[in-house]
Amino acid sequence: MFPMAGTVYDQAIRYRLVLTPEARDAIEATFADYARMMDMLDEIAAAKGIGANLVALHGHAYDPIRKATRLPSRLVTLGLRDRAAYRAAPTPRLPLDDRLVNVRDAGTLSLGTALGRFTIPFAVTGYAAGWTHATPAQLVRADNGDIEVRFGVTSNSHPAISPGKDHVMLAEHAPAPDTLLSRAGRLIAGIAYGAIEKAEDNNRVALVKQAIREIEQAEREARDGLSLARAEEYRLNARRAEIERETSVLAEQIRVAIIESRDDLARAGIARQMDLEAQFEVLSRAIDENAERIDAVLTTLRAILSSLQDAQIRLAELERSEALTHQPTATARRAGDTGLAKAARASRVIARATGVPEGITPSPDIDELSKLQRDKDIAERLARLKSQN
Repeated sequence: MFPMAGTVYDQAIRYRLVLTPEARDAIEATFADYARMMDMLDEIAAAKGIGANLVALHGHAYDPIRKATRLPSRLVTLGLRDRAAYRAAPTPRLPLDDRLVNVRDAGTLSLGTALGRFTIPFAVTGYAAGWTHATPAQLVRADNGDIEVRFGVTSNSHPAISPGKDHVMLAEHAPAPDTLLSRAGRLIAGIAYGAIEKAEDNNRVALVKQAIREIEQAEREARDGLSLARAEEYRLNARRAEIERETSVLAEQIRVAIIESRDDLARAGIARQMDLEAQFEVLSRAIDENAERIDAVLTTLRAILSSLQDAQIRLAELERSEALTHQPTATARRAGDTGLAKAARASRVIARATGVPEGITPSPDIDELSKLQRDKDIAERLARLKSQN
């Protein structure tokens, strides 16, 4: 489990990745696309006169970067905050969080790249210097050409860690819940020819009919999940648009306050601007996660619809074999038509899916140490804005 965002990492544990040619190509593509992203951010910020306004930068740059690169959405979101630190870094590196990297066991980790997610072996090689920005991990190209994932650690959160000893950070895994996707997998497996053939002859039709009922129930649950995720997508995007509008107004108010030498008002405006940026970061992460949820539900629905068609065809075959001496042609035709009709009906309902939005739990108040750092950040941003006027 990663430390909370905002932690200052005293040291970093170095995980040297043991790469296949495919994984190395994917990582190199990620570095290349990330560099392209940074060039685009510089160009957009200069063209729009954005300066330090993270929300405005996101509004202008996020979609063009997603179209121009293959970067995962979460890496684009992290990169928007990383521009200054990236340019100042002595070693090529990319920011990571628990959506992009996860240690699976004592010898492998899972890494999101521009070409998809890879499971990669690693070797723990020691420690490196830490960093002060918020991301809890980095993908680093070392001087000798090795590719490493470095996880930030602190003396407070890891008091037993000392240099010279090997430690492996293991991801915390709860027992896997019985998700809709895993249940759909079992249902699909249940209508396989092998599973049906094992049943007694007089039970096969009943078995397939029961499987069809369960698949239709899974379809209804998937449609409900999709409607909720779509509604959440609308609500999150609406709130993000509100924040973008407010930060745009604040930027102009801060500029006027600086021109009028009202540093007190400028500080208040910057403080509000930073509050909005913190909300914006949380919203951006929630939007990314919700988009992944929608993709997963759509994938599940496609599998469910396909399995429903297979089950209806299987039912038609069984009923036809039992009714050959009576009316095989009519029975088979009716059964086959039923499967196609139900699959088509499911597709139409999915397209009409809607839902009701849910709330977001507010974040807790910051402590005194965070307040001191916040005041320092406000002063630094005020100085930069003054230098631009």
